[in-house]
Amino acid sequence: MLDGDVTDAVEAQSLSLNPDHIDIYSASWGPDDDGKTVDGPGPLASTAFKEGILKGRNGLGSIFVWASGNGGREHDNCNCDGYTNSMWTLSISSATENGLVPWYSEACSSTLATTYSSGSNGERQIVTTDLHHGCTSTHTGTSASAPLAAGICALALEANKMLTWRDMQHIVVRTARKANLHAKDWKVNGVGRNVSHSFGYGLMDAGAMVRLAKKWNSAPVQKLCEIRSNQADKLIPAKSHVELSLYVRCENVRFLEHVQAKLTLTASRRGDIHIYLTSPMGTRSTLLAQRPIDGSRAGFQSWPFMTVHNWGENPDGLWKLEVHNEGRFYGRATLKEWFLHLYGTTEDPDGPLTSTATPTTVPTTTTTTTTEATTTTLKPKPTTSKPKTTKPKRPPWPKPTAQYYPLTSAKPRDYSDEEEFSKTQENGLAQANRKLDKQETECPRGQFFYQGMCVLQCPSGHYGSAVGNYRSTHELTTSACLPCHYSCVECHGPNDYQCVLCHEDALLSDGYCEPKALVDEVRSFTAWNDVVVGVFTALCLVTVALTVYVVVALWPPPCWRSRKGGEYICVQQGPSPNQSSDSSASFLPKPSPNNMPNNVTPYYDTDEEM
Repeated sequence: MLDGDVTDAVEAQSLSLNPDHIDIYSASWGPDDDGKTVDGPGPLASTAFKEGILKGRNGLGSIFVWASGNGGREHDNCNCDGYTNSMWTLSISSATENGLVPWYSEACSSTLATTYSSGSNGERQIVTTDLHHGCTSTHTGTSASAPLAAGICALALEANKMLTWRDMQHIVVRTARKANLHAKDWKVNGVGRNVSHSFGYGLMDAGAMVRLAKKWNSAPVQKLCEIRSNQADKLIPAKSHVELSLYVRCENVRFLEHVQAKLTLTASRRGDIHIYLTSPMGTRSTLLAQRPIDGSRAGFQSWPFMTVHNWGENPDGLWKLEVHNEGRFYGRATLKEWFLHLYGTTEDPDGPLTSTATPTTVPTTTTTTTTEATTTTLKPKPTTSKPKTTKPKRPPWPKPTAQYYPLTSAKPRDYSDEEEFSKTQENGLAQANRKLDKQETECPRGQFFYQGMCVLQCPSGHYGSAVGNYRSTHELTTSACLPCHYSCVECHGPNDYQCVLCHEDALLSDGYCEPKALVDEVRSFTAWNDVVVGVFTALCLVTVALTVYVVVALWPPPCWRSRKGGEYICVQQGPSPNQSSDSSASFLPKPSPNNMPNNVTPYYDTDEEM
């Protein structure tokens, strides 16, 4: 594939080469690991991925093993690589022989597992075959880790040829080990699994994978719970962040696999943005870390940030999205919209199943209306953002089947206590859902639902807004009191961040509450900038004046050539008419009677003086 120009068509041909003969595709290539590129597969390559997992290996699905990337020195993030953060690929990172994070490694929430590779000086590298029928002991980077993972997956397929592409990922998650891997971000997710952004679920264990593959039953059919947030156009000023909450209840997804947060976001400088997603079971994933080299103003357009850290968790409850902007001064960002795509199963994959030979991915898509969200069986959608000559047609987003609004307790809320605020929101949402089931939330026109009752005016910190809530059996429409953004004391809607009164440490500016510290910093910078500009302007004026004076004072007198003799005659400078005869500034000697020229006769007023 890399022998010539790499185009979308070349990628597609490579990823779909003999799909019934090739079981595993190992890929150690992708967009530039330069810390400023956001790119992914084009429409043809995306179609090849989709066809591969649906039809490859006679319907069991091709297995795509992918190197996570070597942009660690440039602080790149593999969630900006549309190949490694795809749910269709098994993303593999690297560890040194001493269990350390290599200098080239990229950390992200889409990495599934790790194998060994090269490290710093003094640590051994990978021994493998080389060009021209030779061998090498100096293979390096994640390009060496991905082939090792592909070989281990091949051993698992030898033990059980009926494994699907999702079965392989399930087995990797369950058998990978923390072992001797050293990382500061190791945590335990909601179902007790160790996971890290640098190493995923840990080192792949070939023996454990083979043993589990022999007794593994095919995973249940994968379902999709798709939810769109109704909180849009969130402004994120410099040196600040916004936190958005979305209450989820998915009846057909009880055990999570892949979680995608699709964001559309604009930013003055894309590299200043970092994003986090926290599940209802408390697992916090870094969807995007800061990338200092990325100065692009392009932002993200429906980019699918993926995390596998919630594998096995229950998706029901309150999900929190945090978007931080570390830009300077007026470097603003705006979150236009965001979606949650929750992939998983209704049945426990570890439980007994009635069938072990049927593929777990259904080619057709069906949709059923549930209590809180739209649930579909899996029909993967291409996740592309790479600008190509031919752009793929994107299907319209389905309308959400539910909108949620948070309710709070009657006492004033301390917004500095984020944990207590989240619990209050979750309790209020659960209360609202119970009320909706009993059809107790409809209020007379002109009144608002708040705290289980109808009020004429919303309390402080809230604003009135019409909301709809759809159920499988009925539809309710009412008006409710929604909480203002945490930066506002009072707001007027229709969005929670449209403030009319700010906290003591903030100032109201164009409807937004800007932190005083930031405003003072900007004002200080502006004042200092005015002083510098003023001094520079004064120096320029003085320089111009001195230049004019020097040119006028020292410019030589005008001369011309005589027509008769051809000689040059120049005007001599003498005393000005207003200058006294004895002035020291005279340029010519004063004539006296003793040195008068012979052709000059003195003039006298009277005869006596003659």
